[in-house]
Amino acid sequence: MLAEADVVAAEDTRRLRRLTSELGIQVGGRVVSYFEGNERERTPELLQALTDGQTVVVVTDAGMPSVSDPGYRLVAAAIEAEVVVTAVPGPSAVLTALALSGLPVDRFTFEGFLPRKPGERGRRLTELKDEPRTMVFFEAPHRLAASLESMQEAFGTDRRAAVCRELTKTYEEIKRGPLNELVTWAEAGVRGEITVVVAGADPDRAMTPAQLAAEVATDEEAGTPRKQAISDVAKRFNVPKRTVYDAVLAARDPGK
Repeated sequence: MLAEADVVAAEDTRRLRRLTSELGIQVGGRVVSYFEGNERERTPELLQALTDGQTVVVVTDAGMPSVSDPGYRLVAAAIEAEVVVTAVPGPSAVLTALALSGLPVDRFTFEGFLPRKPGERGRRLTELKDEPRTMVFFEAPHRLAASLESMQEAFGTDRRAAVCRELTKTYEEIKRGPLNELVTWAEAGVRGEITVVVAGADPDRAMTPAQLAAEVATDEEAGTPRKQAISDVAKRFNVPKRTVYDAVLAARDPGK
């Protein structure tokens, strides 16, 4: 495909040249840069090439085009223009990390990059704390320790996870363990492309009365009326509403 394409849109043209040199491939078509900074502006140009009957190949650095990498805008535009779109099999950090994590892979959810701001990141993770499926995140190396710390706060110190670094490349490394151990490990600094896989919540875990009361309090602080918050927490943790109500009463008056 690289040798026969009319246009090769590369996230990094220098890495593309290195790849084709090592594979002994001569790119016959036009090579253009196509990265986050110019994706929006360059997409119409590439779409015009496609509608003119040319073949355009999108190449990203170390992942799958369109999945937190350039490509989505062009794919969507090409489909809208009724241009045929296909994919050439290649490395996918999401699937590779799942396979190597040692965590359940029968059901999973891809969450992409977490928000950079601590408050927004914490709120996003709080929304996911009861997610039963294995979760896959991308993260920048300089934000890894902070994100793992936020995960620990939201999911608990003993939630199992795996940090996958430089997947399918020379310095591939997988670090597995509970979140508290991974936080300590990451504080020393980690380099490279990072994918984090986190086990889903145990749907059968028992909630203490104090934890149930805390869940109700959190919902109330977010603006949910107490009666509705009690009902919501009961459904969320599959316990009777009376149990949650009693927990709230006990929390308000511990002496009774």
